[in-house]
Amino acid sequence: MKKCSLIILFCAGLHELTFSQDTLLANPLVIRHSNMHRMSDSLARKNRVYLITAINIVGYGGSLLALNQAWYANYPRSSFHFFNDNGEWMQMDKVGHGWAAYNAGKSSAAMWRWAGLSQKKAALIGGLSGAAYLTVVEILDGFSSQWGFSWGDMMVNVLGSGLFTSQELGWKEQRIQYKFSFHRNTYDDPLLDGRADQLFGKSWYERMLKDYNAQTYWFSANLKSFFKESRLPAWLNVAVGYGADGMFGGYENKWMDGSGNEVTRYDIHRKRQFYLAPDIDFTKIKTNKKWLKTAFYFLNTFKCPAPALMMDSKGKVKAYALYF
Repeated sequence: MKKCSLIILFCAGLHELTFSQDTLLANPLVIRHSNMHRMSDSLARKNRVYLITAINIVGYGGSLLALNQAWYANYPRSSFHFFNDNGEWMQMDKVGHGWAAYNAGKSSAAMWRWAGLSQKKAALIGGLSGAAYLTVVEILDGFSSQWGFSWGDMMVNVLGSGLFTSQELGWKEQRIQYKFSFHRNTYDDPLLDGRADQLFGKSWYERMLKDYNAQTYWFSANLKSFFKESRLPAWLNVAVGYGADGMFGGYENKWMDGSGNEVTRYDIHRKRQFYLAPDIDFTKIKTNKKWLKTAFYFLNTFKCPAPALMMDSKGKVKAYALYF
């Protein structure tokens, strides 16, 4: 849980910044007119490179400073050390790290494309910058006594960035998108409801960022990209998702209540969940409206609500008319 929720917030902000740039990607050498003179192509490209460099420095640097003050400053520091958290939360936090790395790289690459860099250069810089940002976050973890540098986190950070970069270099497009969805869980048991408030917060946005029981991460493949001669709609995707449920602690459902008594709930089964559902690639929907292109780029980060089929690690199969 820890810093991953704040990383997701940063990635969402980076995406929002990119959207306004992304609408110009079809013509990255557009020349803006000023009242004084017309800039040359090379000067315009150079100015855009300077602008995106500044945005990345301010965006990445500012977010790390904010992360340090908002999170790490509340906990004691220590000498640099490692921490193995690979078994926590049924790896939901690891999948979240991969999502953050993938989307940070995609956002950064989109900005560099707008600045006039080639697709290859933009993909490499974007992918590396996403991984580099998350590496700095891991180093901050390494100096916090509450946590430590996690090699598991580092591995999925690299895999998330690699998923973006390899597709850009190999296919020249993102045929498989890394997406996220969330639904608000309700806990009827008063004891569990109190534990959920303690762990995940009470507001919907806190629950969205922290409640691993309510998150699902998806790999959404565009069918037309793989079967180009077919008559399938260009926007149609099929997605496989991963989630988990029944988790009220990192490793087991055991905690201390407000009176200092230990609570153990072995009757709550922790289980993995696997999903299959249709999806939409919003960037494949043709439109001439720039604001719609901006909205579609943002929406493509998240899984579209749709009918879904779920199978969990206990053998249960369930169909949803509409799954978020």
